[in-house]
Amino acid sequence: MKTVDAERRELPTVEEAGLSQNELAYRRFKQALVTLSYKPGEYLNTAQVMDDLAMGRTPINQAIHRLANEGLLQVIPRKGVMVAPLSIDDALELIDVRLANELLCMRLASKRASAPQIASLEAINQQIEAACQARDRVRMMTLDHEFHQALAQIAGNAMLADILSVLHARAQRFWATSLSRQGHMQEVIDEHRAIIAALAQQDADAAESAAQAHILSFRSALLHDA
Repeated sequence: MKTVDAERRELPTVEEAGLSQNELAYRRFKQALVTLSYKPGEYLNTAQVMDDLAMGRTPINQAIHRLANEGLLQVIPRKGVMVAPLSIDDALELIDVRLANELLCMRLASKRASAPQIASLEAINQQIEAACQARDRVRMMTLDHEFHQALAQIAGNAMLADILSVLHARAQRFWATSLSRQGHMQEVIDEHRAIIAALAQQDADAAESAAQAHILSFRSALLHDA
């Protein structure tokens, strides 16, 4: 099995201070899954994962249960732990659910976005563009997650933020298969700009439309590569 140590070291420094071992194992493991360091359909050896992520058995086992509940892993009786496969049907269902929840997020965020929050979104998007130019796939994915996490935080609904975090992690595994398509990342960056502009104007309708265009663009890229 491919280890992920080298790829994980390429990531921006994760804020680990104060995190429990269980939370740290969960975050490291999840990052390896969404960036496809562990491949869909691959059976995982727990001891190897412990070595890959430099974590103990108990935190890894706790992470496995959390990630299975989020649909990123499957625990197969008498066979072990498998990375959840990717299917186009699952992706299309996921897109439908994302549309409903992310449009709600945009409507809430458009009422609450402050100037510093808008500036933070712009800064993250600029970092995504720099990572794109450097062809740093893992950093692009990490920053894209930060962008969407920031949007959820601006919306100010903790339950919605939890739902979106799970949906986005599952979507990123599909998205990773489309990152090599010419021009796709520039489309993503431009779509982010449209979202930011709508939030800056506190225009809920424009924010919803921009988010919808962003998700449907993801759908088109996915079907293009299917």
